[in-house]
Amino acid sequence: MSFPNHRPRRLRTTPAMRRMVAETRVAADQLILPAFVREGLSEPHPISSMPGVVQHTPDTLKRAAAEAVEAGLGGIMLFGIPAERDATGSAGIDPDGVLNRALRDVRAEVGDELVVMGDVCLDEFTDHGHCGVLDGEGRVDNDATLELYAQMAVAQAEAGAHMLGPSGMMDGQVAVIRQALDAAGHTDTAVVAYAAKYASAFYGPFREAVDSQLTGDRRTYQMDAANRREAILEVELDLEEGADMVMVKPAMSYLDVLADVAAMSPVPVSAYQISGEYAMIEAAAANGWIDRRAAITESVLGIRRAGADTVLTYWAAELAGWLKEGK
Repeated sequence: MSFPNHRPRRLRTTPAMRRMVAETRVAADQLILPAFVREGLSEPHPISSMPGVVQHTPDTLKRAAAEAVEAGLGGIMLFGIPAERDATGSAGIDPDGVLNRALRDVRAEVGDELVVMGDVCLDEFTDHGHCGVLDGEGRVDNDATLELYAQMAVAQAEAGAHMLGPSGMMDGQVAVIRQALDAAGHTDTAVVAYAAKYASAFYGPFREAVDSQLTGDRRTYQMDAANRREAILEVELDLEEGADMVMVKPAMSYLDVLADVAAMSPVPVSAYQISGEYAMIEAAAANGWIDRRAAITESVLGIRRAGADTVLTYWAAELAGWLKEGK
């Protein structure tokens, strides 16, 4: 049937009509808030490249977690920034390290009202900024790193994390973490695998957020931006190793990969709208080039439309407020 009998515009005539026939929706409980806590701060420290985002103190982090519950968010992903770093990232394993203390604090604050998630990676904790330990030639040692990830995962589970996010892209990381958790009795602690994590230029502001010590890049272990099919292999491997959820990161520049993963994954799929994606929209809006609220809403909707069941976004709480207003 063709024009004039078929007029698709009939279903776009009013806001109510458009809402009624919308194919994709965003809900607050699909949003996860990434949050940073820095050791030694007495007040929150603004991150200049990410306007509106801060490095938290323990008290302001607890407040942010409580506000996330009030906003109806699905979860909060915690990243820790220690006062001292070393070659093996020992502060990430220390039960009294900044991240494990933060997990305990947040879990005590919110209980089971919010999914409390911990980043299982060494990059914030090493003095060289890589996601694993280095061998004698300065290369990241995959298998030696796995031993530390296992210890880190158990420490985070014991601190109260409901879900762990191994983000280092080491081969075998999900299997090793799952085995360590089960051996320590943490059979209910879930794993969201950063299954398809690409080496990206859009991580730039995150380096400021965690005061990264990295020199060089992570292209020997994070995925190459040119590769699409390889993402499915990475997801399949993580599923075989016991991942409860899988993630694509970054989100906005990899929507094709996200759609591929969503089409084949038997478990929930998440996507991380990363720091550079956040910074670009904030910068364009600050210059008056785009409508900030409309651009934020559309960007997250696009990630959901591509197939993400949950979205990590620094706008999670603000967007949840807008969604509540809309109702």
